[in-house]
Amino acid sequence: MQIFGFPTSPYVRKVLVIAAEKGVEAELVEATPHKPTPEFLAASPFRMMPAMQDGDFTLPDSTAIAFYLDAKYPDPPLLPEEPQARGRAMWMDEFADTILSNSARAIAFNRTIGPSLLGLAKNEDAAAEAETAVTPALDWLEEQVPEQGWLVSDYSLADIAVASCIKTMTYGLDITFITSRPRTFAWLERVFQRPAWIEVTEKEVAMFKEAIVSRHHRSE
Repeated sequence: MQIFGFPTSPYVRKVLVIAAEKGVEAELVEATPHKPTPEFLAASPFRMMPAMQDGDFTLPDSTAIAFYLDAKYPDPPLLPEEPQARGRAMWMDEFADTILSNSARAIAFNRTIGPSLLGLAKNEDAAAEAETAVTPALDWLEEQVPEQGWLVSDYSLADIAVASCIKTMTYGLDITFITSRPRTFAWLERVFQRPAWIEVTEKEVAMFKEAIVSRHHRSE
């Protein structure tokens, strides 16, 4: 199985964590919508990231891939069976993908990823605008997070999707944006201590550092 994308993307990270939680070997193949490879375009004709190739089957979009992986590898399940819990998990995935992610990408790209990987100037105005825009959503999340346990019954897609967006924000926000929300901070600690998250994060850090070194070498 190959996953096309770059690991700082919340969508790519979401899929990689799901695969790791299920013990599925998934090779991350670097690709972006701005620099698509033929293989990436074959799997994602509209340049949605990530995309997956599993044998001769291809599929774009993180949520579609998440549902595919949960159906093909049902143990451990990451979608609750109980109707209300399943609906809630799917809503939290949508909350992450459509409400948190735009701000997460803008914050990270304009403060860290663009300058570090592409040599772009920091755009503090754009990052600050995104930070302001996402504040009500983070405040709402703080009210939803339980003091113990997970966002929806057992650990699920909900936790993975939301935590993936916040992880991307950490590329451009001071840690106080999390620590000032104690329930969210404690929940994130529980999420990030899971073996699958540790595995994916270690690979992400290594790939990010390698990309920075590669850019410096090209610019010399």
